[in-house]
Amino acid sequence: MGAASALQQGLARAASATVKRRSFLLRAGLTAGAAGMARHLPFNVMEPAQAADPKAAAPGVTEVKHTICSHCSVGCSVEAVVSNGVWIRQEPAFDSPLNMGAHCAKGASVREHGHGEHRLRYPMKLVAGKYQRISWEQAINEIGDKLLLLRKESGPDSMIMIGGSKHSNEQSYLMRKFASMWGTNNCDHQARICHSTTVAGVAQTFGYGAMTNSFNDLHFSKAVLFIGSNPAEAHPISMLHFLHAKELGAKMIVIDPRFTRTARFAHHYVRVRPGTDIALVWGILWHVFENGWEDKAFIERRTYGMDDVRKEVAKWTPDKVSDVTGVPEASVRQTAEMLATNKPSSVVWCMGITQHHVGTANVRALAILQLALGNIGMAGGGANIYRGHDNVQGATDVGPNPDSLPGYYGLAEGAWKYFATAWGVDYEWLKGRFSSKELMEKPGMVVSRWFDGVLEKNQYIDQPVNLRAVLYWGHAPNSQTRLPDMKAAMKLLDLLVVIDPYPTMTAAMHGRQDGVYLLPATTQFESSGSVTASNRSIQWRERVIKPLFECKTDQEIMYLFAKKFGFASELCKNIAVVHNEPVIEDILREINRTCWSIGYSGCSPERLKLHMNNKHTFNPTTLLAESGPCKGDYYGLPWPCWGTPEMKHPGTPILYDLSKSVARGGLPFRANWGVEHNGVSLLAADDSFPKESELDAGYPEFDHVFLKKLGWWSELSVAEQAQAEGKNWKTDLSGGIIRVVVGHGCAPYGNARARCNVWNFPDPVPVHREPLMSSRRDLVARYPTYDDKANFWRLPTLYKSVQAIDFAKDYPLIMTSGRLVEYEGGGDETRSNPWLAELQQNMFCEINPQDAQQVGAVTGHYIHVETPTGARLKVMAMVTARVPVGLVWMPYHFGGWWMGDDQLDNYPEGAAPLVRGEAVNTGWTYGYDAVTMMQETKVSLCRLVRA
Repeated sequence: MGAASALQQGLARAASATVKRRSFLLRAGLTAGAAGMARHLPFNVMEPAQAADPKAAAPGVTEVKHTICSHCSVGCSVEAVVSNGVWIRQEPAFDSPLNMGAHCAKGASVREHGHGEHRLRYPMKLVAGKYQRISWEQAINEIGDKLLLLRKESGPDSMIMIGGSKHSNEQSYLMRKFASMWGTNNCDHQARICHSTTVAGVAQTFGYGAMTNSFNDLHFSKAVLFIGSNPAEAHPISMLHFLHAKELGAKMIVIDPRFTRTARFAHHYVRVRPGTDIALVWGILWHVFENGWEDKAFIERRTYGMDDVRKEVAKWTPDKVSDVTGVPEASVRQTAEMLATNKPSSVVWCMGITQHHVGTANVRALAILQLALGNIGMAGGGANIYRGHDNVQGATDVGPNPDSLPGYYGLAEGAWKYFATAWGVDYEWLKGRFSSKELMEKPGMVVSRWFDGVLEKNQYIDQPVNLRAVLYWGHAPNSQTRLPDMKAAMKLLDLLVVIDPYPTMTAAMHGRQDGVYLLPATTQFESSGSVTASNRSIQWRERVIKPLFECKTDQEIMYLFAKKFGFASELCKNIAVVHNEPVIEDILREINRTCWSIGYSGCSPERLKLHMNNKHTFNPTTLLAESGPCKGDYYGLPWPCWGTPEMKHPGTPILYDLSKSVARGGLPFRANWGVEHNGVSLLAADDSFPKESELDAGYPEFDHVFLKKLGWWSELSVAEQAQAEGKNWKTDLSGGIIRVVVGHGCAPYGNARARCNVWNFPDPVPVHREPLMSSRRDLVARYPTYDDKANFWRLPTLYKSVQAIDFAKDYPLIMTSGRLVEYEGGGDETRSNPWLAELQQNMFCEINPQDAQQVGAVTGHYIHVETPTGARLKVMAMVTARVPVGLVWMPYHFGGWWMGDDQLDNYPEGAAPLVRGEAVNTGWTYGYDAVTMMQETKVSLCRLVRA
């Protein structure tokens, strides 16, 4: 069945009469602007609309609920109008300083996500290849019994929980706590495959793994470099802020292999060969150093290891850069000059930078570029990372990471003891939940490789048993690469559970006859809680509607399983539970009491709700509240928001900004790596410190000893002293150390230098390494990848043995992928939305006209994309000069087909997405970042065959 006919049939099921475009607009409840748009549509797609009799409506209260768009991480506010418990329409929040009344196509249609016709409605299990309805009681008992049996037979590490980045902060935190009490670090979520390399790269350079500035802060920029980033489609509302900057004179540079909708706005567009970003950045920096454009004073006072960078950059003369990257020397120099002579300048990146086997090194190269130019810690500058999901930043900060507890506390014994105390449980009990202390302190398996945890021989896996059960909890499988291997692993599992408002492609691709359960979670509009936007602003979602059908909130499902497993009282010891649902506000208060490390401590539910209800008082450029009850705060209390809520810290709008006091949002770089390395000081220079600091030189992080040496210990209360004794700033549960330190104008985490040389990484200074699937075999010997690794995130990982094979002779085209404005992530919810489904009905492949001529590809006709995995994807051709000769591009939001076959019959009846197509990751090849296990999805090889 074609996608268009699937759409038509799906729409027929969703409405009792023929649905035309005007009906979409009116039924989805959009306001006069959308209705006005409908009036300009061609007559042949419109039909008369009948207004409902207002007298027939039942009397009731109409109220406005404040919520946040459930798609990308800009954090757009939505005003949901609810009457008699029914969400009747939505309004964009004109008073939000983030979206200022604007929405993209996805944001304008979120009501349909809540009231979608294609949602899971009740628990189901697979019986003889068909899904059957079951009760929640049966589902919890059957799944619980199976998991308990697996735990008894094979230990707690036989299961992995794959969480989502649409969970609220509170749900994400509870999930990490749940996994800990089950007894495993085999838990992960979306950030692993979108920005884990960003988090590792910038955290190990500056101190924190997050965007330094904000979308709004671009208003101050004089030049902005977008590299591996297409915000016009991926983060459309963020483009409004840049376009405002452009109106004020900012220069725009776009670096991308494909001429994107963002590139059309650029003053300077640079087309680069995929996988050569480090070579290009070093080429830019070569011109910066050659012309003396670097910020010498900034480098001297606030960085470590820039001389090591100079040595590497010196190798990248213009001729070498052009040979490797394909970018002419003049274009590289122009990029350098525009950035260096139009300051402050900002760098923005997304998954075009992160999703490589050298993704962490890519990120670090860009961070170093900004340090060399002196653009960190100032308005209009920064290293700005646009995250992909509405709470991928928050889920990373406090959620189910396999290598850390909430707040990036790590897995060492001290971190576990800290959280055992905070959770009110005995450390020995918690340790006893794990198979061993060694496994308790060892990073778990990751979402990008879980299937290798099933398929790999046990002798090569760094845990006692292979994985036997997988819980997909708010995560789409078509987001991961190597889907044929994943399907093979799914067939071998003892148990596969999907917990999601939509069944996802998991429900259709597994190839099983039994052992699969689908549990209907609510959407975020049926729950409440906080979400963290890309700029670190934390916003509060109100519950818009009560859970529909038989859906349950994620926190209730966790609690029900915890009861089944026998640790519900420990899970919610400090959290009230009402009708089996842990109270969200109490979970956030527990986050406030535990996550001092990243300053999630001052953002209480009360403060966040006050911000949400007073959005109009915040300046849309600075995010500062200029009047009203939030006066002096920055919108959403961007973390770190130091101390207890009672301290009223305003949040930190720009990281590492010395022009403000710490009490007003200023910060130095973090002292996270000791005070010296190889005899060289890692602390900041004597004249480098935040405004109003009483310490006018660099200093280490604060602990009880340092406080006593300074004579500040007596400023703690007696009760605070009792809790702070033997502790440092991030393990003092009283918050007293932070309160006293900030009172003296100092940063709790110290005042250090940013690291240009990260000695604990595979490449202390980033170096160019050819992609594993390189089309330039002549460069592989000169710029080889890493050696193969054993026991990397519990699994063997291949590098050189993959790169050694010459795939280019049979697969001559470079293959890359990216995002569309119409869909998001794995696409299940957006492709189930009739508003969005009609906008893009087919999975497609962009092909340059010359390449299309070679295979006879014609726009609108099917072709096959074949890859070295043996995959054969059937997609529509789009012949366009947007891509250069030798490169093809495909979007990654599609699923529901498997190598040419529509999987409609494998979905539960009525729950298949309206639009289905090939998942690009069915054909994607091997490759993982050497630090974080980020999958490589931006450069591989393929060939085209006419269908």
